[in-house]
Amino acid sequence: RQMEADLGTKLDWVAVDHWNTDNPHVHLLVRGVDDQGGEAGAADERPPHRCRGDAAPGLAVSDGAGERVAYLGLGSNVGDRWASLRGAIAALRRHGVSVDAVSSAYETEPVGEILDQPDFLNAAVRIGTDLEPEALLSICKAIEAESGRTAGPRHGPRTLDVDLLLLGDVELVTDRLRLPHPEATSRCFVLVPLLELDPGLTLPDGTRLSDELEALGDGERVERAGALE
Repeated sequence: RQMEADLGTKLDWVAVDHWNTDNPHVHLLVRGVDDQGGEAGAADERPPHRCRGDAAPGLAVSDGAGERVAYLGLGSNVGDRWASLRGAIAALRRHGVSVDAVSSAYETEPVGEILDQPDFLNAAVRIGTDLEPEALLSICKAIEAESGRTAGPRHGPRTLDVDLLLLGDVELVTDRLRLPHPEATSRCFVLVPLLELDPGLTLPDGTRLSDELEALGDGERVERAGALE
């Protein structure tokens, strides 16, 4: 009734996308009925905010910190590797993630605990996002699962990796996630695609990734294979 008095019209219906009126993301869509029964003008006709969360695939909750630049690492060495990486990029967009830039694809040799396996195809993606770190990680894991990836040995063959490498100036350690990613400074197959996208890229502590790549030397084979987009 107070709203009717404020608006000077009788309300026919009110639609809200959240009942917590203290939430800055609440939007009201209000339409009234004039005294003759006709529809009055909309008092506030902004598009409803869609609260994104783990309840639906590809949706996640914003942390309210504003959009940040993030970097993802892609990799595959099982099946059609090119299709897997291109499919991951398409899946990011389907999940509502803004893909700003995609590096070339690189043919790389296996590293880590299992060396007797096929070569990988690796790439990096720069995105813009306002998602919380854990929510963004959940999207990455969902895309891996959609590709058909199943549990396997650490550093073993896989249809698809979608790794969250950097997220703005976030430094974080949880049970599920560490930012920056530990391999962001220790693997050529991670650094080379990242530096193709942004040659001056640094970690939150100011570490220049170009210096880290130079320090690694030529021990890892990383060869440009072609464009993904």
